[in-house]
Amino acid sequence: MILYPKWYKLVASNIYYTRSGIFVAMNDLSEFVRDRRKSLDMTQPELAEKAGTGLRFIRDLEQRKKTLRMDKVNQVLRLFGFELAPVKQEKG
Repeated sequence: MILYPKWYKLVASNIYYTRSGIFVAMNDLSEFVRDRRKSLDMTQPELAEKAGTGLRFIRDLEQRKKTLRMDKVNQVLRLFGFELAPVKQEKG
């Protein structure tokens, strides 16, 4: 995962900005969730239960499915103290 200051400008179609100042590519998002889950010694079923999502969603998220519901992604990220948020792209 690549960390940037909040003021950093980045224009890319698959980059998301978290309110904590982190830009996350979709591929990195999957790795981020998997790494956080493993660092807390949680299984996928445990994460699904704690996040209030289905096991299938957790598996899809960790396997980099391209179409995921943002609200459910945020449910998972909130467990780790993160959230996805939109970033205004400046025309270059």
